[in-house]
Amino acid sequence: MSGDGAVALARRHLEEIGRCGGRLVVPEDAEWPGEKLAPLSEGDRRDRRSGEPLALWVRGPHCLSEFLSKAVAVTGARAASPYGVQVASEFGSDLAANGVTVVAGGAYGIDEAAHRGALTSDGRTVAVLPCGVDVAYPAGNSVLLGRISREGLLISEYPPGVVPARHRFLARNRIVAACSDGLVVVEAGRRSGTSYTARIAAAVGRVVMAVPGPITSATSVGCLDLMRDGRAIPVGSTADVLKTLQSRTDGESDSQTVSASQTVPPEATS
Repeated sequence: MSGDGAVALARRHLEEIGRCGGRLVVPEDAEWPGEKLAPLSEGDRRDRRSGEPLALWVRGPHCLSEFLSKAVAVTGARAASPYGVQVASEFGSDLAANGVTVVAGGAYGIDEAAHRGALTSDGRTVAVLPCGVDVAYPAGNSVLLGRISREGLLISEYPPGVVPARHRFLARNRIVAACSDGLVVVEAGRRSGTSYTARIAAAVGRVVMAVPGPITSATSVGCLDLMRDGRAIPVGSTADVLKTLQSRTDGESDSQTVSASQTVPPEATS
């Protein structure tokens, strides 16, 4: 594409995002969540599923960095069981009631339940989309996504009009993981996008948690694998999630204190 063509396309995208009440957020903007996204910079930019996004298209009335200052991602199977939907909804509602932003991918099943739960508590929720923020995907969640665009935030690294594609779902999942302080997996298959999200979350330093489920359920296999292999901490309530996050924060603070004291000459501490 020629330089003039690229400029014209960029101008068109900015006009389109403006018409739907959105905006383009770049690293130079005050609301850019730099601390959250920075760990992604170690990814391979040649891989479309990795790397820190160059910019984010945002739709909603709130400050992105403020919304993500205290956030938990809740994700899991699209073909969720009634048990999984109930648990995700309760986690979303209780986390939001405790002032925590609920991050998910806007998908059917667990993601949808977590978003709805947060909204029932009049809390904060962010949907990270694998398409433009003006595209209602999945179509069955168009009403939900519309409500999130008014009361929460829709975000995407893809410009207006871009439709979902297979690689964009995995790329979206890395942003879900990075935007959170911790990830809660409610239900998941053994080989799934959710399991990929859990790997990314661990790689960027997020605490990974999983909800135990019935051993007879196929949607519990991924959670059981994560817990059995020591890749996730079992949680059974919002209180468990908040306690786990606090323990991680306290542990990091203690580690930083020790490291700082070791850099000070002995005579300076006497």
